[in-house]
Amino acid sequence: MKFNYKCNGCGAEFEISPDIMLCPNCAAKQEAGKPLRGLLEVEIRGDLPNDWGAFDILPVPGEFFPPIPVGNTPLWEPTRLRAATGFPNLYLKDDTCEPTFSYKDRASFLVAAFARQFGIDEIAVASTGNAASSMAGVGASAGLKISVFVPKSAPRAKLIQCRQYGARLIPVDGSYDDAFELSLEYSRATGTLSRNTAYNPLTIEGKKTAAIEIFRQLGRTPDYVFIPTGDGVILCGVYKGFKDLLRFGLIEKIPQIIAVQSDGSPNLYLAHLAGDFGEPRKSSTVADSISVDVPKCGYLALRNLGEFDGDCIIVPDEAILKAQLELSSTSGLFVEPAAAAAYAGFKVLSGKIATDATVVLLITGSGLKDIDAAAKQISSLSKPITKSIV
Repeated sequence: MKFNYKCNGCGAEFEISPDIMLCPNCAAKQEAGKPLRGLLEVEIRGDLPNDWGAFDILPVPGEFFPPIPVGNTPLWEPTRLRAATGFPNLYLKDDTCEPTFSYKDRASFLVAAFARQFGIDEIAVASTGNAASSMAGVGASAGLKISVFVPKSAPRAKLIQCRQYGARLIPVDGSYDDAFELSLEYSRATGTLSRNTAYNPLTIEGKKTAAIEIFRQLGRTPDYVFIPTGDGVILCGVYKGFKDLLRFGLIEKIPQIIAVQSDGSPNLYLAHLAGDFGEPRKSSTVADSISVDVPKCGYLALRNLGEFDGDCIIVPDEAILKAQLELSSTSGLFVEPAAAAAYAGFKVLSGKIATDATVVLLITGSGLKDIDAAAKQISSLSKPITKSIV
């Protein structure tokens, strides 16, 4: 199989190398306060290998991947949740059990392998927490130096993860978007490989693997996939996975994909309604992992949603926290607020979906990533006892 980059704007093709992240012609048209221009996707040529798996159709040879078990996560069949919602074919794609407890490991895994292939020893990343802790953990396995730029308001558990894995932590007095720009400045000044989401094409490519796993686990494509969405990179990664399956003739159509945002960070939703991106709205949401002012993958996300009949909806933080508690108490899966947004979005649209439809909720991060947020939905913890209560 052969791989190359292709610009989703002008269609220009490039050899895959550390020297290119965006299409230079389209990137030259970048506007302030708007999503990235010139995003690149990996194009595959050739036939599928025999006995292939999701990680066999990535553009880095297998020997460069670090020894950490990323991917192949479970697809839950939550009996009680199915009964409670009336959807007997409801599934949970559980990426809380990735090595660093989030979906971001899929992208970090590929970026780390790419760095090892080209002899690069340092990776820099901007993150609200999950991509940082993910790159730090995967980087530790790969023997790479990791520098992470994280808003100082990021959940403490994610910051502790970064330090435990040995990453260099640079707290940023500002938003994720501020951290993104500072990280790029550092990468350009030092020659460090950037893992910044969307900016590095491999972040989209790595995140396609969940779509391929879902197809293989179900033996078919689902009717709907609900995806918590901030930057839009997971959304575009899942689309990429299904597009690859379509290109290889393994599926006949792409499922209807629903991007779910918090109403406190609705910039992709607003652009979906308007048909383009306007002045970004300042984000403030309990779901920190999907809190983004300018969705870096926004133009590609809008294109995918339009081409494949997808949708983008918003849910309030109150509904996200309620969904988090319902998922925990009904299925036994404790998820962080961003991941709970997928279930909250499903609840909003469930009345418009046939109850026999096959629905997959993409569960992107563990609730232990942010226990302070989870505590907001719990009135109190039990007081310790001093004698038997029997």
